Amino acid sequence: MKKKVKNERPEIVFALAKRIKEIIIERGVVQKDVAHDAGIDVENLRKYLKGAQEMKIGMLLRISQSLGLSMSELLKGIEKEIKR
Repeated sequence: MKKKVKNERPEIVFALAKRIKEIIIERGVVQKDVAHDAGIDVENLRKYLKGAQEMKIGMLLRISQSLGLSMSELLKGIEKEIKR
């Protein structure tokens, strides 16, 4: 069994980051505004968008609300991005 590196992130983190970035681009919104509406610092949002930081469920909810989406809409299709 392959040992996991402590700082290794699950693929879902990167798939979610990609999905959020795509939505931001599609809607033509500014990361600073998304961060402000979610109540977080823009640098923390950038960490999430790079997949450098794994978000908790509460943060996922706040980001989805700042984008005007339900969590299910935000998560739609990301399972296709995950390698099986």
